[in-house]
Amino acid sequence: MKTDFLKSNVNWKIWNRLSLGIVVCGLGWQNAHATERLFTYSYEPETMVQGTSEFEQWVTLRTQRTKEVGKENFNRWELREEFEHGVTDNYTVALYVNTKAQSFRDPVAGTDESEFEFAGVSIENRFMVLNPAEHAVGLALYLEPGFSGEEAEIEQKIILGQRHGAWKWALNLTHETEWEDNLHEIEGKLEASLGIARELGKRCWIGLEARNVNALPEYETWEYTALYLGPVIGYRRENWWATLTVMPQVFGVNYEGNPDKDRSLVLDEQERVNIRLIFGISF
Repeated sequence: MKTDFLKSNVNWKIWNRLSLGIVVCGLGWQNAHATERLFTYSYEPETMVQGTSEFEQWVTLRTQRTKEVGKENFNRWELREEFEHGVTDNYTVALYVNTKAQSFRDPVAGTDESEFEFAGVSIENRFMVLNPAEHAVGLALYLEPGFSGEEAEIEQKIILGQRHGAWKWALNLTHETEWEDNLHEIEGKLEASLGIARELGKRCWIGLEARNVNALPEYETWEYTALYLGPVIGYRRENWWATLTVMPQVFGVNYEGNPDKDRSLVLDEQERVNIRLIFGISF
């Protein structure tokens, strides 16, 4: 049986990681200019200017699965520290350091479970094929391998987007392969995300993001599909920016039975609500 001490320890580790991110951001506070993201789940096709760098702190909360699968009061915090650099005007590379903390109550056993773990490192490669300032639609290609010792993954994206006055949109088509259980199990994931935002003056923007997530265990079956939809808001200054998305799950289908006893949502492998905050500062 997990103790309250373990829960406190997990929360303390999360706070330490966030504090580290704030300190790193503060080191570059003076000589910076913002290269903000209008969305948190959808990348835009633009890449960084050659020679510029940025630090981003990601905080994602995936909350509320179902007691039907033994995960009552489920919460998973995912933290990413990203160091990004413009190698050329068309190519951006970034290093991610990933950690996660998870807690829930098992109603059958009557126990509280919690854990904190290092989730590995990832290297993001983003290449702008078509500059949206010069073409009707911007296009970028994305490749991100990741490794944590017992697990590995590789993620590919096609990124489309464009600006129309104060409006901007971005569409991402994503395929991801994950190797789990000491690389013995394989799972494919397909995802599509769409963001639409409108700038409100020089500082703020609001919009909507939608995200569809699909899982294909061993590439043999289509396990589920889940659709999220919610608002995004953002704020920028000359040297920093922050963007927040809150996306509840609005529809989901389990194609392999109904383990969560919910016919309109997927609550065994996905959550009722996903929340993501990204804070960035340029150097």
